[in-house]
Amino acid sequence: MVACSGAPDALSEQPLDTQEQAALATRVVGYFPTWNGNVNDIQYGNLTHINYAFILPTAQGGLTGLSSGDSRLKSLVQTAHSRGVKVLIAVGGWNDGNDSGFEQLAANASTRTAFVNNLVNFVTQAGLDGVDIDWEYPDPGNSATNYGLLMKELSAAMHSRGKLLTAAVVANGYTGGGIPTATFADVDFLNIMAYDGGHPHSTYNYAVQSLDYWLGRGLPKDKAVLGVPFYGRSPSSYVGYAALVARDSQAPYKDNVGDVYYNGIATIQAKSKLALQRGGGVMIWDISDDAKGSASLLTAIAQAVGGTTPPPSGNLLDNPSFESGLTGWNSEWHSPALAHKVDTDYPYAGASKLTHYASTAYQQVSGQSKSVANGTYRASVWARSSGGQKVLRLYAKNYGGAEVTAEIGSGAVTGYTQYIINNIPVTNGSIEVGVYSDANAQNWAAFDQFELVKQ
Repeated sequence: MVACSGAPDALSEQPLDTQEQAALATRVVGYFPTWNGNVNDIQYGNLTHINYAFILPTAQGGLTGLSSGDSRLKSLVQTAHSRGVKVLIAVGGWNDGNDSGFEQLAANASTRTAFVNNLVNFVTQAGLDGVDIDWEYPDPGNSATNYGLLMKELSAAMHSRGKLLTAAVVANGYTGGGIPTATFADVDFLNIMAYDGGHPHSTYNYAVQSLDYWLGRGLPKDKAVLGVPFYGRSPSSYVGYAALVARDSQAPYKDNVGDVYYNGIATIQAKSKLALQRGGGVMIWDISDDAKGSASLLTAIAQAVGGTTPPPSGNLLDNPSFESGLTGWNSEWHSPALAHKVDTDYPYAGASKLTHYASTAYQQVSGQSKSVANGTYRASVWARSSGGQKVLRLYAKNYGGAEVTAEIGSGAVTGYTQYIINNIPVTNGSIEVGVYSDANAQNWAAFDQFELVKQ
């Protein structure tokens, strides 16, 4: 766990949750740190589980940090339980990469027993619903063997008392081998930390790869909980999502502010739907870094997985992510050959995207015309490109006014970025939205998740 590890023009405050909220369609697990956030600000109605992070293990099987009688923990448990939300204690965390406490206690039968007994007492005294083990990270080999023994003993102790046992695990790769396959039967579910994976650090594709890894190893679908970040990373910094929104009012509608990459609303919702389809829920590190009102990522998750928060304005475009090929889209080109196609290479969300490319210089338009009620609209698209184009833009025209654009430009766009045209005043009952490339040979651009919504 690292650190364990309003419309676009104006963000409006909304009620965070309601007592009458319907049950979410899947688990939504939020880590809540001991050092940040207010218990009264939590959106309890949009969560099923809260992992209070962290207490630390000692080499002798003891626990350090927070006590079971901590007043903030008591307030959290009482409030969460009154809302039907379970609370677990998270043990471990990143701890600056020092996992020596886990390594030493797990290697010895007597210290494993002491650790299990201490956790049972902590959970019982604090009125908790279970334990989340966040050992970062057991290595393949002896460490993995000891991890398996520890988790089996914890499973017996927790489950015999009607308590939950979960664990946070690495996204994929060699270190994933530190979690024995046998442990899958011992846990209620695993929280997959699908973030901090390079730069950009938590893409949709990385989420897919992480689920592929754990499901491919035999983890049951209903035990695979996909982790998403409520923070951004640059090569040298860690910035909470709320701070990014304070820095840039458009932050909820894109995935980067400068060189800080994170997950905006669209990506969070796409991942939530992926988790609903392929896994057993969504996990968040961490809910204290969420923004409020219409910028809230937790609200966005609830919308995606079936909470009762109001859905966002409907997208008026047909086939906006090209899952049905080019159905609904028109093309115009001023070059020897058509230079747009639908393919499956690195989409932003879902399985497909639109690509502009040709081996010779080309000019290509891909657009969609819609009949709409007169009013004010917003158009947007997620795009990335090789760079080098003479012109690359999102456009809106034929709406009763002059063509308006959002320039993607000639520079390379290495990660998907959202381009937005706000406040389009439709006066003639129609509008055309699309993208235009005037490109040199072998320049490419990728587009996904077009949107036209009424403002």
